[in-house]
Amino acid sequence: MQIDGRTFLVSGGSSGLGAACVAEIARCGGNVVICDVSERGIQLARELGANVHFIRADVTDGSQVEKAVGSAAEKFGGLHGAICCAGIATAERIIGREGPQPLDHFTKVIAVNLIGTFNVMRLAAAKMLERSVEPGEDRGVIVCTASVAAYDGQIGQAAYSASKGGVVGLTLPAAREFAQHQIRVVGIAPGIFDTPMLAGLPEPARESLGKQVPFPSRLGRPAEYAALARHIIENQMLNGEVIRLDGAIRMAPR
Repeated sequence: MQIDGRTFLVSGGSSGLGAACVAEIARCGGNVVICDVSERGIQLARELGANVHFIRADVTDGSQVEKAVGSAAEKFGGLHGAICCAGIATAERIIGREGPQPLDHFTKVIAVNLIGTFNVMRLAAAKMLERSVEPGEDRGVIVCTASVAAYDGQIGQAAYSASKGGVVGLTLPAAREFAQHQIRVVGIAPGIFDTPMLAGLPEPARESLGKQVPFPSRLGRPAEYAALARHIIENQMLNGEVIRLDGAIRMAPR
């Protein structure tokens, strides 16, 4: 699939990995609808031009995401892809000093990271099915964001790792189901990236995290995630796989 002239929805597109994907798609001539609860996407859309549109939507809300998907198709004449970047992270032990982790803390992470991804996937795929395509042609591409924490979860990452492990587990069955409709599903499992989740850390702490990466020994750049997302869109043979984008890091227990 070529990006030029095609339309993509990016959840969590107001900042971090999602914003980098929005910018990359716009640079390649594609149309983008930013789906996010943060209205920073309004300014991003203004900066990138008329082919980028912002819709405020919570990925855990079916009606809000359905409205965003419908808006993308209506504004730009169809939906060709979705990139799921909306996510939250917590650092909390299962049994902490105050006792067991509150159940709602775990539930919220699962709701945003896993159920939110599924929500965008199901509604975007349904909209893609409205497009008629030739045999062998991509009807749509869905890129999901997992994490190396799905494989190497650290102490305090139980909720986050479980949510991202769910995204890994979702990728292949979704790709197999959607294959008959000529829709591909691919996951990316980024390592330690320089995103707003890490922005609040002191610079020495950020440098220390970067040095844990074998090579290159630095934090990942959101543009590198976006470059892989673009390649997934353009390379039709990529389907049903979760690709680690991590500089060969394997996380220690803590």
